[in-house]
Amino acid sequence: MELDALDFSSLRGSVQINAPLAPLSWFRVGGPADLLFTPEDEDDLIAFLKLLPREVPVLVIGLGSNLLVRDGGFRGAVIRLGKAFQSISIEPDHHVRAGAQAADVKVARMAAEAGLAGFSFLRGIPGTIGGALRMNGGAYGGEIKDVFVSARGIDREGRFHQFDHASMGFSYRHCAVAPDVIFTEALFKGQPGDPAKILEEMNAITEARSSTQPVNTRTGGSTFRNPPGKKAWELIDQAGLRGYRIGGAEISQLHTNFLIAHEGATAADIEALGEEARRRVKEMTGITLEWEIKIVGEPIQ
Repeated sequence: MELDALDFSSLRGSVQINAPLAPLSWFRVGGPADLLFTPEDEDDLIAFLKLLPREVPVLVIGLGSNLLVRDGGFRGAVIRLGKAFQSISIEPDHHVRAGAQAADVKVARMAAEAGLAGFSFLRGIPGTIGGALRMNGGAYGGEIKDVFVSARGIDREGRFHQFDHASMGFSYRHCAVAPDVIFTEALFKGQPGDPAKILEEMNAITEARSSTQPVNTRTGGSTFRNPPGKKAWELIDQAGLRGYRIGGAEISQLHTNFLIAHEGATAADIEALGEEARRRVKEMTGITLEWEIKIVGEPIQ
């Protein structure tokens, strides 16, 4: 279906046809989306979902930190939540409420300033709360499930849903909520703590990331999930792939579970490099690495 033939004039948010996605991904590669929608609020999001034909694929993106868009782009509608979904508030009884588009690091910082412990690990996750909910984001000894209380979301039919801890079905880098649900906000609970000590812990995480990960490069965060009892980076390193390149893509010299997009890199280069790492690790160890980066869209034909 030609999405530019649909009438979205009743919506308050931004609608872009044939919208570039490369600027929205940390890799800065990939083709355009047929449509990009930024809703003003939950009601606007519901209105859009009800207008959109059910056969049109929908992709929700946050900060684009673990996203690889193929060079042919995404055939469907991409949703990127707007400012109304970035709110963060401290609530009674050590609770924190955050919109799905709120940056993890900002939630960690606000919790620290309020003297709430338990959120420092979010400083090590370069994404949004929505992404952390979807994949039970974790780093430096903590996971979102550790502080999670409840969440709300909207399904493909435009219906609201509330989720408690049990209904999220959290496991390693995964939640069991239907993939068509778009999380809009969540409630978390921490414990009383000393703001100075919490900030010190967060600063240590910042320093650790800077010294062990290529944080100031065009990368997508951790490329592969850690297999049970193993470290993905160690397996890739043992396969002799540190610094290995395909086209403009390179396996990081600093941390081998990170792929780097150099000038001129394409999404095809990055995906091929990841697949080569998977092939060599499988050949060497029998272990199949699973992508943690989300790969979407179509290759160039």
